[in-house]
Parts: sequence; C-alpha cells; structure tokens
Amino acid sequence: MSTSDVPAGVVVRPAARLRGRLRLPGDKSITHRALILAGIAEGESRVMGGSDGLDCNSTAGVLRALGVTVERLGSAEGGRVDRLVRSPGRSGWHEPVGVLDAGNSGTTLRLMAGVLAGTPMYTVLDGDASLRGRPVARIIEPLRRMGATLHARSADTLPPVTIVGRASLAAIVHRSLVPSAQVKSAVLLAGLSAEGMIQVHEAVSTRDHTERMLRARGVAVRGVPADGAWLVTMEGGATVQALDEQVPGDVSAAAFWLVAGAAHRDAELTLESVGVNPTRRAVIDLLGRMGARILEDPVPTAGAEPMANLSVSTSDLRGIDLEAEDVARAIDEIPALCLAAACASGTTRIRGAGELRRKESDRIAGIVDGLTALGVRISADGDDIEITGAAGRRSFGLVGAPVRTHDDHRLAMTFAIAGLLAEGETSLDEGASAAVSYPGFFSDLERMRA
Repeated sequence: MSTSDVPAGVVVRPAARLRGRLRLPGDKSITHRALILAGIAEGESRVMGGSDGLDCNSTAGVLRALGVTVERLGSAEGGRVDRLVRSPGRSGWHEPVGVLDAGNSGTTLRLMAGVLAGTPMYTVLDGDASLRGRPVARIIEPLRRMGATLHARSADTLPPVTIVGRASLAAIVHRSLVPSAQVKSAVLLAGLSAEGMIQVHEAVSTRDHTERMLRARGVAVRGVPADGAWLVTMEGGATVQALDEQVPGDVSAAAFWLVAGAAHRDAELTLESVGVNPTRRAVIDLLGRMGARILEDPVPTAGAEPMANLSVSTSDLRGIDLEAEDVARAIDEIPALCLAAACASGTTRIRGAGELRRKESDRIAGIVDGLTALGVRISADGDDIEITGAAGRRSFGLVGAPVRTHDDHRLAMTFAIAGLLAEGETSLDEGASAAVSYPGFFSDLERMRA
C-alpha cells in the first residue's frame, strides 16, 4: 500500500508473527538541518538518504521560495530521497513575494525563524491549522533580544510569525527553561549573523544534531557540562561551508518497530542503518531498561552521525519509571513507549511530559484516550502518565477497537502497531498523517507480518 493509497480510515488486524528487515525513512531532524545549512552555504551540497516526509518537503519548499534550488535526484524509496541543493549563499537570497509555508512542521518554522532573524529581509512564516496552534513565544523572546523584529498573533504566542531580520545581530546568553533542541537550534542559527560568543544553557542536554553539523561545516561550536547543566557555545559570525550529508535512518521511526518486535510473541526484526546519536538514542536505552532484547551492529560512516543496524526480538518487558530528563531525551518516542508499557509487567510512570500537550495534538490526551479504547489501564494526572501493563494476559489485554488519531502521525503509527498486538480488528479514523514523517509506513506494516 503506497502513501497515496492510505485511506481516510485504516483497519489493522493482529499479526501471527513479525519478520523482516526494514530500511527506515531518513532521519527527519537531521534532514531539516542538512537542507537548511545547505541553503545557508554558498555552492552545492548533497543531502543523501534524507526524509521524504511532508515536514521535510516543507523545509525544501521554504528554501525554494527564498531562491535556493532544491532538486530531487531520482525517485524516493522507502521514505528516503537524495537531494541536490544549489545556493547563492544566504546573502544571495531574495525576499519572498508571499508567505513562507511551513505546512505542519514546527521544526521548519522554528529553525527558519532563527535563520531569517539574521537575514535582512521581511518574511512571514505560517502553516496549517495544527501549526497555528503551536507555541512560538520561546523562539521570539531570544531572537528579539538578538535584535531582530518578530511578531505573532495571540500576544506573540502563536503563528503566523512576521520577521524583520538584520544582517548583524547581538550575541546573547540564553537559558532554556524548557528543554528544546529547536529553540537551541534557532538561537545558534541566528548566531551565525551575530558578533561575539553565543551561549545556550540547558538544564538537560537535548539532541545535538545542529552542533555536530555546524562543526562539520567549519563553525566552532562546543558543548560542555556546566554547573550541573549543559552549556553550548558558538563564536558568532561564522561562515557555513557547503558539505554533502549522509542521513541515517530515523530512530523515531525505528521506535515503533522496536516496540512491535519486543512486545510481539513471535517477532524477529532488523532495522538497517539507524541513527544512534548519544543525545537521540534514549528510546533504545529506555526499552533496554524495560527488558527489550535489542542488538546493535555499528555501521561504518564518514558522516557526523553514528549509525547501527538494530535487531529486536520477542522480549519480556517490565514497567519502569521515566523522569522529566528521560522524557526530554525521548519526547517524540513517548507514545510508542506508552504502548510498550501497556505490554509490560508491572506499572510504568512517566513524569513531566507536559511538552507532549503542545505537539501536533495534545498527545497525552490522545494516547490516554486511544489506549483506553484498546483496553489498557492508563491514566494522566496533569503532565504525568501511569500505565499498568497486562503482560501474561492474552494479547496483553489489548482489544481491537475504533481509535482516533487526532491527525497526528505519531499517534497514528502507535495505534497501528497496537493493532498488530491486539485481539480483533483495530480501526483508525485516518492514517494519512503517517506521511508527515514516515511515507510507506502502512506498506511496511503489511510486509512485516509476512
């Protein structure tokens, strides 16, 4: 079933066994950054094996509107596509005649806001109805302190965002109250136009793709422990060099199959060339704490990001406690981890997950409602989630039922994997949202049950 063939409603039936090898879509976070940095740099860059999801295509579209050529090389395969980026350099960008459309992509909007804050032109970043409900105050505040002019609706809290950028910005010290790699990245990207040293203090070290990729392109960026927290520093005013980037498989996409392989009673799956960046691999380590049998076989790479083949097989899962720091490191994978907890013995407690309420949907409410419909004992108290697993019972106590996905790609894929484990049919109100990050997910779903 191709992405275009996914119907509005999807029915998933239980699988007798799961077998196969998967080459996952290119990492979404890395693809966004590779495209943006290729657009900033003067010259040609290739982004190889990048995500072909709708979010990353939104980033490519925004860059094209600014005068960057982004050419697809060949056809997409398995959610991956090679792209050739030709750019005059940011100094050669032209002011767009219309609104820059970020679609459903918060990453596109927040990272491009940082870039455009340091670009002397007038721009407006907007997106779909879902994106217009997601917070932007956390990027507006530091970018204003750097000297750019930004405005948003609802007292500067929600998109669209209007930006009047400047060629020269001020260096700042920014302290992130809520762990966010996107806010950190927006400040660092704006800092490319700043004079002096940029400092970003994080209570928890968030994913460091931006820092790694800037260093690889000649920018002096460091991350070090500081006073029990994490400090990222960058010398402003640096030039970004054109560079080819090999994108690893998306670990967030891998999370669904790691849960499926560990939870199913007869499963052996191998996921090829998955990114295992230490600041991004929390879902692998958390599943390991739960008892998942995951073997890693490192894959040689010339890029900045480490990769490995991951093999997962049927495991005896047990409940664990996740603290706020765990949640920050695995924020995109929490829905899949909730499903793993539902299939485990004992109770799993997840604390400090409030950031999930500000994603494409209120993911705490969505995961509680969806798993409850499937027979799981799950509850939420504010920003905390508690799940009592049903390991040892037939189908883990999961009973197929109609489930709402709230047009959220991560919820849609979580409940589809639940359908492989449940007794009876599980019907999703829609499945097309999976294409935001994982085109071809439902084709892979059918292939792995063979």
